[in-house]
Amino acid sequence: MNARDHVRESDVRDDARGDAGASVTERITAAITQAIVERRLMPGTKLVEQQLADIFECSRTLVRQALNQLSRDRLVRLEPARGAFVAQPSVEEARQVFEVRKMLEAAMLADLCQHITTAQIRQLRAHLKQEREAVSRTDVTGRTRLLADFHVVLARMQGNEVLAQLLTDLLSRSSLIALMYQSSHSAAESQAEHEAIVDALEARDKRAVLKLLDAHLGNVEANLRLNPRVQDLKSMLRT
Repeated sequence: MNARDHVRESDVRDDARGDAGASVTERITAAITQAIVERRLMPGTKLVEQQLADIFECSRTLVRQALNQLSRDRLVRLEPARGAFVAQPSVEEARQVFEVRKMLEAAMLADLCQHITTAQIRQLRAHLKQEREAVSRTDVTGRTRLLADFHVVLARMQGNEVLAQLLTDLLSRSSLIALMYQSSHSAAESQAEHEAIVDALEARDKRAVLKLLDAHLGNVEANLRLNPRVQDLKSMLRT
């Protein structure tokens, strides 16, 4: 039996498993998404089907299903005859992602500010403590994940899973954008801005919350290099 026959037979077995196959696909999707959020997978990285099948010990059919889902989420780009690549967001897409985040998160926090509970403030304080610890020990992977998760934690406090999932998807795309355009916004700055937002939420000061959120997302976007310098060939070649 050759390798091609083996793959074909494993595809049939995976298709027959139904729910089990779906869970493997979800695991692959989640792992690649997490690697993007934690900035371990760079934009433009090729995602080779057979390598992924070996890593996750599954068929290429299930890998393909995961890559198709990631393509729908705009995290992966599928190119005919070339394969799958981690997406490389355009400048316009980057601006649009932050525009949508500002609108979505402002509405979310304006509502949350009116009914946030003491228990939820405690939960946010615990999350901030984890952020501070990760920043202080220069745990790049941990702090990147925690700083992104802060926004998802706020969304889940609304009790709206659709909102939480939408924001999760936008944050994954934001991570790609930060990698693509070399964000210079420091983790310590983001962490301090999160602290200020929680302080304002605890005070039920909606105006301050919205002002701080707008400044926070504005700072992150402003530190992206979305306006590359025009290359002057003559000056570049001057000896």
